[in-house]
Amino acid sequence: MWGKKKEMAFSNNHTLISRGTEIVGDLLFTGELQIEGKVRGNIIAEQGTDAKVVVAHKGQVEGEIRVPVIVVDGSVIGDIHSGKHVELAAKAVVQGNVHYHMIEMVKGSQVNGSLFYSGGKSAGKGAAASDAAPIKPSLASGA
Repeated sequence: MWGKKKEMAFSNNHTLISRGTEIVGDLLFTGELQIEGKVRGNIIAEQGTDAKVVVAHKGQVEGEIRVPVIVVDGSVIGDIHSGKHVELAAKAVVQGNVHYHMIEMVKGSQVNGSLFYSGGKSAGKGAAASDAAPIKPSLASGA
């Protein structure tokens, strides 16, 4: 019983990349990562963890994000992959595709890319097929 409490406390790591800080390279982490500065590289949660990344209002990420829980209120240039929950706040700007299980978008947030539901393997395939469907009518109308 005591071992579990220590393990839970250890898994709640909090990391802050503050304003004025720029990291170049990939980040592999557990716990919670808050980005108020700039990261040029991929952000990846350690496999099997319940990690969370928060890109704050002035925060910037240039790279892919692969984390179960993602909150964006800043800028992301790259694809987002979330196994659980994505929240795009009012000032969020994402230039890339968003792969999500659950998504929350606040009025004012922007996604310059596609949204892909990845809740299940069959649902993910259905979402990709439906994204391709609008291309066919434009080809038919031009013929």
